[in-house]
Amino acid sequence: MIETTLSEKLASAAVRDEVQQLVVGAVVAHEGKVLLLQRPADDFMGGIWELPSGKVASGEALDQALVREVKEETGLEIARIRNYLGEFDYQSGSGKKSRQFNFTVDVVDPEPVKLTEHDVYTWTSLSEDPPVTEAVKNVLAIYKEI
Repeated sequence: MIETTLSEKLASAAVRDEVQQLVVGAVVAHEGKVLLLQRPADDFMGGIWELPSGKVASGEALDQALVREVKEETGLEIARIRNYLGEFDYQSGSGKKSRQFNFTVDVVDPEPVKLTEHDVYTWTSLSEDPPVTEAVKNVLAIYKEI
């Protein structure tokens, strides 16, 4: 799904940059809108809206992690991983230097969304100013260009 050379390039750059935790994020689009999830108020960065995303397990490939995390967080099944949209770094709640790699994905069926880790979801039009961090806004800007 993700070219091996791209995965290797991203992983080696993360090692070089002393990144401690790899994370994957998905732009799930449907009818001109993208899926955003809201973190629980009592969680790390509580209340923010974000892309479906999560940690890459030790020994797990980026595409495997992306499929697993989207399924775990939304109940949606990825049919295809399309484009790499870049990455951003942040400090996790446990203090680890983390890097989130973002991709556009197609899902088998966009509904129903079944949340397990978030309070609310929304399908947001990108003609609006989405209520996300600057890092996610940058990812969505790249998505709009493609």
